Amino acid sequence: METNAYFPFLITLLALISIFFIRKSKTKTKRNNLPPSPLPLPILGHLHLLKHPIHRTLHTLSQKYGPIFTLRLGSRLVVVVSSTSAAEECFTTNDIVFANRPEFVSGKYLTYGNSTLGAAPYGDHWRNLRRLSATEVLSTIRLNMSARIRKEEISILIKKLNRVSSTDFGKVKLKSLFSELTFNMIMTMVAGKRYYGEEVSELEEAKKFREIMERAFQLGSYPGDFLPFLKWVDWQYTKRVESLGKDTDWFLQNLVDEHRSNEEEGEKGNTMVSHLLRLQKTQPDYYTDEIIKGLIVTILSAATETSSVTIEWAMSNLLNHPEALKKVKEELDTQIGQDRILDEEDISNLPYLQNVISETLRLYPPAPLLAPHLSSSSCSLGGYHIPADTILMVNAWAIQRDPKVWEDSTSFKPERFESDQVREGSNNNNGYRFLPFGLGRRACPGMGMANRVVGLTLGSLIQSFEWKRVSEKEIDMTEGQGISMPKVEPLEALCRARPIIKKLALDI
Repeated sequence: METNAYFPFLITLLALISIFFIRKSKTKTKRNNLPPSPLPLPILGHLHLLKHPIHRTLHTLSQKYGPIFTLRLGSRLVVVVSSTSAAEECFTTNDIVFANRPEFVSGKYLTYGNSTLGAAPYGDHWRNLRRLSATEVLSTIRLNMSARIRKEEISILIKKLNRVSSTDFGKVKLKSLFSELTFNMIMTMVAGKRYYGEEVSELEEAKKFREIMERAFQLGSYPGDFLPFLKWVDWQYTKRVESLGKDTDWFLQNLVDEHRSNEEEGEKGNTMVSHLLRLQKTQPDYYTDEIIKGLIVTILSAATETSSVTIEWAMSNLLNHPEALKKVKEELDTQIGQDRILDEEDISNLPYLQNVISETLRLYPPAPLLAPHLSSSSCSLGGYHIPADTILMVNAWAIQRDPKVWEDSTSFKPERFESDQVREGSNNNNGYRFLPFGLGRRACPGMGMANRVVGLTLGSLIQSFEWKRVSEKEIDMTEGQGISMPKVEPLEALCRARPIIKKLALDI
């Protein structure tokens, strides 16, 4: 009875507290000239508003509160940008201000204390990492040296597909094949080893690598990053992340030590690790083992899942638009023919294939909110005041579908990228309406490698096989949960080998 008597009192008290926080928040917003904001809840702020997929939720909020608005996610202030003009201001006038990254619990254990290229704060250390990645890891020369690896991995994929489609259309599950392809490509470039496939499936080292990657992709976001008191309650998350960090470091250190031993025995490898170890001999204080391991972590996290997801979205688009698939095939037959398999240097001569990839990245960017930025000092954005330590989220998905700057913005039309103005961003803020790899100082340095992987894979598959949907029904293009915006329904398709397979004996 006493509990029931107190219940109305508790409800009234909570209501009064909520009204107090709402009025305080509205007064503070007006006084500080912050961008507009929905009404927050006590403690939670606006966390309760974030429904999946988050980029669509933020787009809906921007329709009500404008292209620049703020959210209070627990203890953290976030500014969300959803227009080309605001994005341009972020990456030009305020580029240095927003060149930092917010720190999260996972970064402490998975990115060596937020010291990797993707997580490090802007400064001398980050600039050195950026220079290292641009000149020694992801340069055109280094990418050209590893072109053979990417072509061999695609050849292995083609052979797998041919086993089920050599005489008639065979059904294939493409999501897992694309994921294994990109992981094997990256790790062979990095360490000279494959970790996916029948021939390595039972190796303990391969099992350990796959287990680590699976654990990493299962982590998800952590509410304790926004509600610090949860770290004292949900300590299991921190324990899991710390355990994953230790296992990852142990695995990568073994890779580095193995390469170091091979180098000392006179085996000159052509991998990223062996190249960095040779640099370590001349500059041991800079090319430390931790720097090398951090670069591996960065490439694995940034170049594997994003590339495989893009290939899957591109194939889905083409299967839903057979006329576009036909144009890609005709372009490949005209430019390359059926006498040899596609090479990376051919991609520049395949403009329609490039347009298909660009249109896929426009509609389905692998990082729809880009990577979060953090303001190092207060600044002005769109006439609003943005305090220091504000997280910036740029809704690239919304910008790239904005009907004000994209004609027929939600339709798949590769032809729109035939214009040099659209491709190069020379008019009407085009450079800031197409930003799948980010812009400014913290733009993704792996864009060149990603374009090679996606272009070579997609082109080779269309050159080598006929493709069609499993049924007359269009492929489901619904977006799922995850940082890289995967499809809800993994892609399945029917394929049949084209003459080039038998001609080049690719089924051997």
